[in-house]
Amino acid sequence: MQEVANFIVPLSIFLIMLGIGLELCFKDFRMVFTNPRPVFTGLGNQLILLPLITFALVYYWPMDKIYKIGFMLLAACPGGTASNLVTKMLKGKVALSVSLTAFNSFIIVFSIPLVMQLSFLLFGSDTQQFELKFTDTMQDVFLTVILPVSLGILLNEYFGHKFTDKFHTALKYILPGFMLIAFLTVILFDESQQEVNYLDHINLFIPLFLLNFITIVTGYFSSRRFHLKHKAAYTIAIEMGLQNSVLALFIANQILKDNDVSLVAVLYSSFSLITTFLIAWGIKVYLGGENMNEENLGK
Repeated sequence: MQEVANFIVPLSIFLIMLGIGLELCFKDFRMVFTNPRPVFTGLGNQLILLPLITFALVYYWPMDKIYKIGFMLLAACPGGTASNLVTKMLKGKVALSVSLTAFNSFIIVFSIPLVMQLSFLLFGSDTQQFELKFTDTMQDVFLTVILPVSLGILLNEYFGHKFTDKFHTALKYILPGFMLIAFLTVILFDESQQEVNYLDHINLFIPLFLLNFITIVTGYFSSRRFHLKHKAAYTIAIEMGLQNSVLALFIANQILKDNDVSLVAVLYSSFSLITTFLIAWGIKVYLGGENMNEENLGK
């Protein structure tokens, strides 16, 4: 059964990112890099504010220390393809979202070991030494993000004039469909999910939902504080709400070899896609106000 998940989930992610690329062109990324403030703001939110908020929450929340380490691991794994899809569905700045995913993939090779070493020290558990292999991480990023997005952009650049409105409309339903397939595959076939009784962990769901809500709202208002426009701000809010749970599960199960640590990522992934979409939709609609006309001009 695990083999089914190992095949379907990466394939679904590849097809999702290919579809996202079909809606982009190279000038979208030129705009990101000629005005890098949104990228630096997003990275600052994900790599600094996200771990700090998580630490403040779990430090005072009554839970076993091993779960606190699980929270910190989750916070140390920002981004992922789910945030790219949600950004597209909410018509955010997709090029910014994809760029943050790519940049984070380079940086977390160094930031995750640092955050985890500090977590083990602060929460009184035995310090564990581990590292992420740069080449393996980059290979995963290339195959699941850079390659399919680049292929989609190239197809759009050279054959985009042949894509009809019906095709683009169909993508709005096809891409979430692929995400649903990946989600159901993980729930039904992934071994890390098989022995989890969700109702037994309500005490963890509450702080996890608070983390989801607080980080999304913080991402939006901190971005506005740095004078980013509405569209860029709620894009960064989405990035703050959705973590790379797959990477967190890999580290917990394969490197730390601790099911209690991986449980946090399993629980968070079970609801965060839906709640992030709903909260970000609310921010987009109700906090946009007069800024809604900036969506095509946002920084």
